Amino acid sequence: MTRTSIIVLVFAALAATAAEKKLALKDLPPAVQKTVQDQLKGGEIKNIGKETEHGVAQYEVETMLNGKHRDFNVDTKGNLVLVEDETTIDAIPAAARAAIEKKVGGGKLGMVEVMTKGAQIFYEAGYTSKDGKKHEVLVKPDGTETKD
Repeated sequence: MTRTSIIVLVFAALAATAAEKKLALKDLPPAVQKTVQDQLKGGEIKNIGKETEHGVAQYEVETMLNGKHRDFNVDTKGNLVLVEDETTIDAIPAAARAAIEKKVGGGKLGMVEVMTKGAQIFYEAGYTSKDGKKHEVLVKPDGTETKD
């Protein structure tokens, strides 16, 4: 690779990074700002990103509340779409806990979250398998594994 090619690649990478602007609360539409303020509950915003989930544009707000992760998604009209609250494996229903522990097997359990989507509640856990690969599992309160 020539020196010119390397320089072009570096500038392209820098331009792509600059295009991924970090959002601040003031950058969001007023209805979204209101929902974010209502959902903060005294927490601290760590990051705000914009994404599209199932064809719906939304803002993902990552926060810390009382030393635990609390993330939520708000659509562009200010509607709360999803809330994820960090919890412990011992704090979730027995059936969900058993399903997650079975899936993790001999691996290492990571963060466990209560996911609220509308009136539905799910439990999500990150884990590292014995071979070192990272995975996530999502289960319903009855322990049934689901994709969403």
